[in-house]
Amino acid sequence: MKRTEVVELTNMCMVYSGDKILVQDKLDSYFRGITFPGGHVEQGEPFTDAVIREVYEETGLTIEAPRLCGVKDWMNEDGSRYVVLLYKTDQFSGTLKSSEEGEVFWIRKEELAGEKLAHDMEALLKVFMDDSLSEFRYEKTDGKWEYRLR
Repeated sequence: MKRTEVVELTNMCMVYSGDKILVQDKLDSYFRGITFPGGHVEQGEPFTDAVIREVYEETGLTIEAPRLCGVKDWMNEDGSRYVVLLYKTDQFSGTLKSSEEGEVFWIRKEELAGEKLAHDMEALLKVFMDDSLSEFRYEKTDGKWEYRLR
């Protein structure tokens, strides 16, 4: 069995303060709607450095001590794997500012349900919020994509 594969690495971070969560109204044509800041891990870049950089670029905030809380992944049609490392932190400093990625703002956890969430964000929130879950995995069954939480 082959032990190496082509992987695209990305990250996403839930920054929170008390009952408020920092969200981004993502403008991307593929992944549009309310989500958390994040982006790609550059080649050779440490994962934690990448999430700190991405949150800063998209929000103006410098996060500290991001804690890996889960993974989201799926296999692409070309056999490569797409991985999203999920982090969360309540330690940050700086002045909040939006970027070309989308507007960023604070929202109370219970208000998220009333927002237009990005694709699969409602299910993904369970991994961020429930410490007994750590994996969000897409699998194709009978030609249809379905996700499993573990």
